[in-house]
Amino acid sequence: MSERIRNLGILVGGGPAPGINGVISAAVIEARNRGTRVLGIPDGFRWLAEGDASVVEPLEIADVSRIHFRGGSVLRTSRTNPTRDPARMAAVIDTLARLEIDALITIGGDDTAFSAYRVAQQAGRALRVAHVPKTIDNDLPLPGGVPTFGFETARHVGVSIVEPIMEDARSTGRWYLLVAMGRKAGHLALGIGKAAGATLTIIAEELGSGPVRLERVADIIEGSMIRRLAAGQPNGVAVIAEGVAELLDPADLAGMAEAERDDHGHVRLSELPLGNVLKDELRRRLTPRGIELKIVAKDIGYELRCADPIPFDAEYTRDLGYGAARFICSGGSDAMITRQDGRIVPVPLAELMDPDTGRTRVRLVDISSESYEVARKYMLRLGPGDLDDPEQVARLARAGHLEPAELQARWGKETA
Repeated sequence: MSERIRNLGILVGGGPAPGINGVISAAVIEARNRGTRVLGIPDGFRWLAEGDASVVEPLEIADVSRIHFRGGSVLRTSRTNPTRDPARMAAVIDTLARLEIDALITIGGDDTAFSAYRVAQQAGRALRVAHVPKTIDNDLPLPGGVPTFGFETARHVGVSIVEPIMEDARSTGRWYLLVAMGRKAGHLALGIGKAAGATLTIIAEELGSGPVRLERVADIIEGSMIRRLAAGQPNGVAVIAEGVAELLDPADLAGMAEAERDDHGHVRLSELPLGNVLKDELRRRLTPRGIELKIVAKDIGYELRCADPIPFDAEYTRDLGYGAARFICSGGSDAMITRQDGRIVPVPLAELMDPDTGRTRVRLVDISSESYEVARKYMLRLGPGDLDDPEQVARLARAGHLEPAELQARWGKETA
């Protein structure tokens, strides 16, 4: 591999996240200041995998100098997975070679990181690769709890959505079931619910490895409803991570078996009616007992992905973009770019891979942490600790239109 880079390519994979343009901007500026030509590759690996080099365009400092304030991606993005088909992987390598691209910066989450790793392996010394970790799910294994870029903005915007919904719930006497993005990890749902002071938050990590029956998740929400009713409040807001849907028995979730999947084989969770399924189950339980709660299911997710980045992510992504360009133009390769204690630290892509699955490792919410403990302490959940006092049991049973013995039987053990 020659020390001097002729052309640096930049592409974005996966779903949008606030701050993408900040990475692109900083990487282009640093590379051009070093005399390296930069080529913007639109739509992730899509056109490369089809062997189409015509869509690639040069990027200059003037093209990107102020885009870091904007949400979305000036290069657009896609979930094209070049690793599924050897022919498509070969097309990626060949197209990069025809474009004389000898260095590549990929911006994306765990799937894009895996694709970058495989491209680097396939191309060998002919191509330097640096990956910048992006996802509002915050599920890439960055050291020391460092967030992925986009997460802080998504949480901020999510809280700004949930806060007025909580007031609407109070004003109108409604319960809202808000399904938040987070396929594999519940960081975003928990972060939104905890910061907004939602009535409760449910994440997949607390439910185990699955399969999980719908009744168990509904029990958690119904218990919270009963506690609120006992306090004279027929309202509340539950934030539920969409990854809960993947744990449910398909028989309990209409459409799971036939659900559309993306190019990486993941069920498109936004197409699954988790909120409505839970709403229907709760109404099925409550209505025969004479409890007529107004329940509204709503997904929150697409509103977060292309928001303008808050200052944290605008500043963070400039560091990452600069660091990626400096690393790759200085001869580095095959690493994910991280910022740790104010310094740019490359982490070898190979270290991100799970030896058991061969895929990128996922950072889950640590439910043994004090941070999670604080979140649980301020949720309203019905559990064994509420059932020690006979007077409290009687009050809760009256609120739930249940016999005390049934209340004890259903919530006398932890539901999650």
